Amino acid sequence: MSNRVVSRAEVRALVYREARLIDEGALDEWYELFTEDALYWMPLKAGQGEEEPYNALFREDKFLLKLRIERLKSPYAYSQKPQSQSQHVLQRPEIEVFNAKQGRFRTRTAFVYLESRLDEQLMLAGIVHHEFVVVDERPRIRRKRIDLLNPETALPSIQGFP
Repeated sequence: MSNRVVSRAEVRALVYREARLIDEGALDEWYELFTEDALYWMPLKAGQGEEEPYNALFREDKFLLKLRIERLKSPYAYSQKPQSQSQHVLQRPEIEVFNAKQGRFRTRTAFVYLESRLDEQLMLAGIVHHEFVVVDERPRIRRKRIDLLNPETALPSIQGFP
C-alpha cells in the first residue's frame, strides 16, 4: 500500500495511455504498466467469472504477455510481415471503484478496436474493465478483462492487444 494519493483524472488518463502505448507499438513500456501478478484476459462467454472452468479467447499472466510481445517483435514472426497496426477508440472511462486510501481502482470503458494488416482489417467492440493498484507510488494494472460485444462468434487470429 502507498501513501500517495491518486486522482480520478490520473486513473482515467492511465486507461487512455495504455491504449495509446499499444497503438504506437510501445509494447515494452506498455508491459511495465502491469503488476507482477497481473491477469489480462478475454472471456469466451458473456458474464464468465474469472474462476469458471471455461476456455477464454486468451488468458495471459505477465509471463505470457512478455512472450507474446517478444513473438510480435521477432523478425521471424511471419504473421507480422508487414507489422499489424491497431487503433483503439475509447469512450470516457467510468470509475466503478475509487479507493484512494487502499490504492485500488476499477474502471469500465466501452471501446472499438481496429487491427489492420495489408488488406485485412479486424474490428472488435465491447467493454474493457481495468483493475488498478498502487505499486511503487504509481497506479499499475492488476487485471484487464475484455468483454466483447459478441464473444461467442468465430474470430480470426488477434495479433495485437485489444
